[in-house]
Amino acid sequence: MSDEARETIMLVDDEQMVVRSLEGFLALETSYRVISFCSPVEALAAAEAEVSLRVVVADFMMPEMDGVSFLKRVREVQPEATRVLLTGYADKENAIRAINEAGLYHYLEKPWDNEHFKLIVRNGVERSSLFNELASRVSALEEAHSELSGFREKLVKAFL
Repeated sequence: MSDEARETIMLVDDEQMVVRSLEGFLALETSYRVISFCSPVEALAAAEAEVSLRVVVADFMMPEMDGVSFLKRVREVQPEATRVLLTGYADKENAIRAINEAGLYHYLEKPWDNEHFKLIVRNGVERSSLFNELASRVSALEEAHSELSGFREKLVKAFL
């Protein structure tokens, strides 16, 4: 399968060691295409251009932009992408803020369990794929509805 066809996971953390650890684990344990960034600003530019982005995992505390603000912006450009916040500073207020502002799927604490992380990513990819399929089907239904409305108008005109 080519890189373009594989589901893409984006990792964003200002700590290079965290990014490399997650990236290496996903490379060994999954078939996903992984792109990683230490800068949320660079990651956001990539998210705007990426076609097959399925899951975005971002650190909470980053110098250029906090993880909630970053994921909120990702939500605007990639609404179907599953958003996960990775943090060493777990508290209810930030979790609630992230859920409300960024449409957060999961709140993952450092240090993380690799198997749990893999499950979150796999479920996130499935969730994102289902959203994409739903959007496609809604679009097809809207197109069919429009076509039927056109036929209805023609029938009404023909019999009046």
